Order: sequence, then C-alpha cells, then structure tokens
Amino acid sequence: MKNDAVNILGAGLCGSLLSVMLARRGHEITLWERQADPRTTRTRAGRSINLALAARGIRALQHAGVYDAVEPMLVPMRGRMLHHPDGSTEMQAYGAHDHEQIYSVSRAELNRLLLNRAEDEHGVKIYFNRTAESFDTQSQALVIRDERNGQSGELPDGPLIAADGAGSVVRRAYTADSVIAPREELLGHGYKELNLSAGADGSFQIASDALHIWPRGGFMLIALPNPAGDFTLTLFLPNEGAVSFASLDSPAAIETFFRREFADILPLLPNFQSEFAANPVGILGTVRCQHWHDRKLLLIGDAAHAIVPFHGQGMNLAFEDCVLLAAALERTSDWSGAFSAFEQQQWANGNAIADMALDNYVEMRDRVRDPKFVLYKKLAFEFERRMPGRFIARYSMVMFHPEIPYAVAQQRGVLQQALLQRISNGATAIEEIDLDAAEELIRSELRPVSDVIDS
Repeated sequence: MKNDAVNILGAGLCGSLLSVMLARRGHEITLWERQADPRTTRTRAGRSINLALAARGIRALQHAGVYDAVEPMLVPMRGRMLHHPDGSTEMQAYGAHDHEQIYSVSRAELNRLLLNRAEDEHGVKIYFNRTAESFDTQSQALVIRDERNGQSGELPDGPLIAADGAGSVVRRAYTADSVIAPREELLGHGYKELNLSAGADGSFQIASDALHIWPRGGFMLIALPNPAGDFTLTLFLPNEGAVSFASLDSPAAIETFFRREFADILPLLPNFQSEFAANPVGILGTVRCQHWHDRKLLLIGDAAHAIVPFHGQGMNLAFEDCVLLAAALERTSDWSGAFSAFEQQQWANGNAIADMALDNYVEMRDRVRDPKFVLYKKLAFEFERRMPGRFIARYSMVMFHPEIPYAVAQQRGVLQQALLQRISNGATAIEEIDLDAAEELIRSELRPVSDVIDS
C-alpha cells in the first residue's frame, strides 16, 4: 500500500493537509484544484477569510508536523463579547479554565502554508485551474478539464479522495438512491462579509481577545480578529422576509438597518455601504450522506459533511477526518477497507456536529441574551471545576476535548442540560442553589466521560 499513487480532488484546507499526511506515509500524491494558485492570487471577496481553530484542528496540525509554523498566525479568543442594542457589552468566557481558548486564523494564509509544505517538503504534485468536469459512478472515472487550454482527460485509475467542498462534483454525481445517497439542506439564511480596519497605528479598534457578537434574535453580526489588527465582520440574516437580505434593497434601507441594530460599530465602518454592495450573499447549508465511500472513492471534509459555521467546527472536523483516515490506513493494506473503517468511526460524529452547529446558531443569535442561559453556563463551569472528567460543558467538549467524539458530546450535552434544568428549577442566581446537593445528584446520574468513550 505504501507508495501507492493517490489523487486528491481539491487543494483547499482539507485536501492540502491530507496530502501532507499521506505523503509523509510514503504515498505519491497528486492534488487537483479548480481555482488558481492561492499563493499567487488574492482571496475572493466575501468568502469567509478567517476561521476558528480549536483543539481538534490543532491536534491534526501537530500530527502533520506543521503546527509550529501555524502558531504565529493565530489570534487567541477567550470568549464571546456580546454587544447589546443599548451599546453595553458583556464578556462570556468560552471555557471553565483560563487556558481554554479558540483561535482566529486566516483561511488563505493557512492554505498557502499547507500547500508550500506539501509541495516543497513532501513532493506533492499540485495542478491548479483543473476543473472536475464529470464523474462516472459506475466506472469511477473522473474527467478533469484544464481551464488554460480547454483540454479534458481522465485521471489514472487508483484511489480517489474527493475533498472538493460543499459543492462536490463527485458527490453530486450520485443520486439520492445510490450507495452515497447525498442530500443538501439549505438553511434559508445567508451571510455577507464586511471589514473593520485596523486603527491608524495598526492597532485593534475593539477588543482582540474575543469573538464579537451582536445577537439580535433571528439574526446576528459577528467579528473575528485578524493578525494585522483588522476584523472580519459577518452578517447572518434570513434571505427573505421583513428583516432579510431581500429587504435591504437600497442604500437607505441598509443605512437604517445598521443604525438601528449595530449603532455602536457603525462609526468604525466608513466603507460598509460599498462593501455591502460589492460582496455576495453566501449560501449556508448542511450536507449529509448515507455513506462517504464507494469502492476506491472516498468523500472527505465538506464534500462528505458540510456544516453551517456556527460552532466554528467545519475546518476542525475536516482536519480530524484527515487524522482518522491516516490512522485507518495504518491499520489496513486495503484502500476500500480503510475508507470503510474511517466512515464507520466518523459518520455518526459528522451528523452530530452538523446538528450541534445548527443549534449553536440559535444560541449565538438568541439564547446568549437569556439570563437563564447565563445561569446554566455558570453552573456548568462550577460543576466542571468540581467534577473534572465527569461534567464538561457541551461547548467545551466540542472545542477543547478532541479525545471526546462529537457524538458523545452531543449525547452527554442532552443529559447535562436536563440536569441543569432540574437543578436550577425556580432559581435566578447560582447563590440560590445547593451546589453540594446538585453535585451529589450529578455523580449519581452521570458517568465519567472516560467510561463512555471506552465502552
């Protein structure tokens, strides 16, 4: 199996990281990418230019031997900074412990670094401006078109890993009643990106150690810091309706909307009208498949399980895929068997984080404003400190505990939420709760996490 030639379709974050991992195992890797080389071209306007890196993604980068080079690119965020309509702010820590942070990272810069490592250090062949024209699900023949001259040709036979994103040509070649049985679920909300520039001296104009959120119920604005002192702002809004992208159909309507909902940030956005007009509305959706592999084909990353961005786990999930696939390949000399083993291990987790990401949208835009939510969060952190390894907030399990599968985090999250509701019934503050009695209840009804993982 070593030295097998492998084609990876898609040289984005997932494909480029996977190429490094497989090349380190001795495979001959070729990457095929429909876009131009991101190392020589600018990032497309309006496409989520920075992402949230958490523990699962960090572990994958360490596994590939590239984290030391990535670390200087990271901007730490220790919590959510809520911006209320009256202009007041409120910091909500992400974890129960000071070291629990997530990190803002530039998609483009990370992609460039991974491509350079793949090409320069591991001999990966990379072909840009190559579009997947068609995929025959019976013969598994993939036709690639060279956009420079219009010529098309089939890739040579062998293992094919499709990391070509949410709009995967390979996945879409399969029908709903096929072995892959894919389906795409659009959210009905979209997003548009804006920019908050650095100050005249290059400094951050708002706190840099937080992910800023303007939660407004059915919609929200968020801001993630960039190393250069600027922020990427993203407006998430319904596509249709009274308050929607469709209703923001004139400069006057846009101005009125921003002054009403985001008055505190507006003075820092002198170019928001031109950016709003120029940047596209992005699509939000979830991809689910009955299976991710078919003989010597494997879907991976967004091609297999695209999720909405509200848990900051799309990249982290894809990077975890790479680690688990590499481990499966260590255990077997058969590609189809390795693909099957990877799917069996990760499929339920992909569906679990897809569900949690959808739920987190409601949390970010709405529940974070609820005093009961704040109480639950305080209680969760208190019990995590009292009972480490037994009670861990669901968000913390997802973001800071890569040893806990997503599906376990989802299941325990349901159990823990029910316990918090029982414990806090009738209370409005943590001082009103008998914490010792609550701890005894939790110990009687909640097994240690390690017992669940090992069972």
